[in-house]
Amino acid sequence: MPEPTSLSENRPSMLARLMAGIAEHAPNVTAGPIDDTPNPDEPGHPEYHRRQRAEFALTRWTAAVPYRYQDATATHPAITAWADRAADDPRAAGFLVLTGTIGTGKTHQAYGALRRIAETGPRRFEMLATTAPDLYGRLRPGGSDKGTEHELKRLCQIPLLLLDDLGTEKLSEWTEEATYRLINDRYNQCLPLIVTTNFPVRDPGGAPDLVTRLGDRLASRLAQAATVVHLDGPDLRRTFRSA
Repeated sequence: MPEPTSLSENRPSMLARLMAGIAEHAPNVTAGPIDDTPNPDEPGHPEYHRRQRAEFALTRWTAAVPYRYQDATATHPAITAWADRAADDPRAAGFLVLTGTIGTGKTHQAYGALRRIAETGPRRFEMLATTAPDLYGRLRPGGSDKGTEHELKRLCQIPLLLLDDLGTEKLSEWTEEATYRLINDRYNQCLPLIVTTNFPVRDPGGAPDLVTRLGDRLASRLAQAATVVHLDGPDLRRTFRSA
């Protein structure tokens, strides 16, 4: 005697009934492939998520940049090329050293390079910008609530660091050692660093340079690991004031 079948086994599925209804009322319509791939404006598309990361990174960039440089844009080809390398592979970018006299746009270009990195939508964007005098203020005993070693470790490990006006600080064994520890650690960890300075890294003519200001071992690190870009021209600050 055959096993009794359930009512649900004899009843067509809902999908089958739906397809049968479509075939009855629209016999000339055939089913086609459905394109459910998200477009760039929808979650799931890589470009959508890249833009979301870029928006977040630019918010961080804006919060870290002084008001005067909120419109900073990198325009020098060597600087934009470095920023693109840093965005693509931070550990392969090396350092960026911008040299030149006062008012040639070094700080503007440096902030612009960081902005260009943010605009790519990196998966992680953390930056810190400080002048050399402020750096030593942070590192001196009592300069940081959490102590000198904690502050130095933070500066060594942050993904992107801008050290502005290197060489303007008052020289001492302590400042040389602090600067060496910072730059050497980032050099060993292959972390990007942007440096601006009024001095050339080395001047064969004997003019003041970073070797005489900071010591040979530090300057050699910068020279070996850095893309060095010299910016020249008139003092832009004076040009703007006289306009």
